[in-house]
Amino acid sequence: MVSLAGSQIPSPSPGQSPCAAARPQRRQGHSMRTIRSALLQPDSSPGSTSPAPRDGGADAGDSDIENLTDSVIDFHLRELAATAGPAHPAAVAKSSSAINAAATELLDLSRDFSDYSSFNSDISGELERLAAAAGAAPPRSDATDAAAVDLNDLESMDLSADAAPLERVEPFVLACVQALGPDAGPDARRAAAARIRLLAKHRSDIRELIGVSGAIPALVPLLRSTDPVAQESAVTALLNLSLEELNRSAITAAGAIKPLVYALRTGTAPAKQNAACALLSLSGIEENRATIGTCGAIPPLVALLSAGSTRGKKDALTTLYRLCSARRNKERAVSAGAVVPLVHLIGERGSGTCEKAMVVLGSLAGIADGREAVVEAGGIPALVEAIEDGPAKEKEFAVAALLQMCSDSPHNRALLVREGAIPPLVALSQSGSARAKHKAETLLGYLREQRQGVGCRAGAVAATSLAR
Repeated sequence: MVSLAGSQIPSPSPGQSPCAAARPQRRQGHSMRTIRSALLQPDSSPGSTSPAPRDGGADAGDSDIENLTDSVIDFHLRELAATAGPAHPAAVAKSSSAINAAATELLDLSRDFSDYSSFNSDISGELERLAAAAGAAPPRSDATDAAAVDLNDLESMDLSADAAPLERVEPFVLACVQALGPDAGPDARRAAAARIRLLAKHRSDIRELIGVSGAIPALVPLLRSTDPVAQESAVTALLNLSLEELNRSAITAAGAIKPLVYALRTGTAPAKQNAACALLSLSGIEENRATIGTCGAIPPLVALLSAGSTRGKKDALTTLYRLCSARRNKERAVSAGAVVPLVHLIGERGSGTCEKAMVVLGSLAGIADGREAVVEAGGIPALVEAIEDGPAKEKEFAVAALLQMCSDSPHNRALLVREGAIPPLVALSQSGSARAKHKAETLLGYLREQRQGVGCRAGAVAATSLAR
């Protein structure tokens, strides 16, 4: 059995820009990952053109191998070493359910986003099926020569696991990678990007196969293409590939973050939406969040809040929410003018953006500049109105944002009292969800402290006047 190879990808050196592309190279030495790869690698004939097997392979007779510890995997690998070799090649099955945890994390970014999922690209609906996708055999060494493949056959090809095992798909992937090469013409590269986008749409195991084939670094230059069709296909292909957790590190190491930000600024409407989603996916790696902000993603995301379609606004909201877990990105969002469109979106009831806007607004209210910007944009009256008239979920998010606004600001508490927030807060503390009740009661406690403080100061002033 021969499968496509993945390279060990080093982290950027301390002096290297976080946005710069990293050159994949194979690490030397005798790490356990190298030893595992060696155990699983069959001897290849001198003339073989098939790529070397990928690092980190594991003996996985069934999907339960994903739950084994390293020590148990090492035990299985030692057993495999006794039979693997030229005389007894071992068939190593691979599970296609490894994406489950990552897919769940993307579908449920936080409890505050309820059941919202931001993805609207070619992989819509695919996430729910990944955990149940059947495993397929890795590509075989006797696969058809990629040069003999007609890529047009992909248009009508059934890419289900039963109809298209990996050994059948592999030649198409290799042909697409060849067509993305620097010597290929613009038309060939555009068509190859579109076909990788199609292939990456369907199955986790195909995404993994594409990820180790060399397609990712070949797609990255197309993100800056002046051909809008090629750029959009490359953006969407990388978004689809990023749903495979292992591919996210490879996409990052290939230097895709800054070109994705470029596509977010310059692309077609679908390209901008899918670039936002791709950056959201890459932000699943915590270290990438600061890098994405440094590379300039915040201003075009804010622009998408104002000028994008409803779908684009939702994608931008979800990506901003994730990125703003970093304080510096909160500051960038406030400086980019995010608060005004967020307050405006609170008033767009029934569009699916209101609740998400409240959550992001609450996040920005975590810094002083953010609280000031919310007050200036009229955010307090808008949030009070949502508590008075909105559905239960909106009330819950609105009171959470107001609590963030007022917890450390007596000035904002006074503004909230003037807006007549006490009666709707009392009603919410009695009839809201458990979380809404708790937040409403906490906020009412702050407001009582505010009124008592004002009363004490007024009494002191009156007593001083009488003494005189």
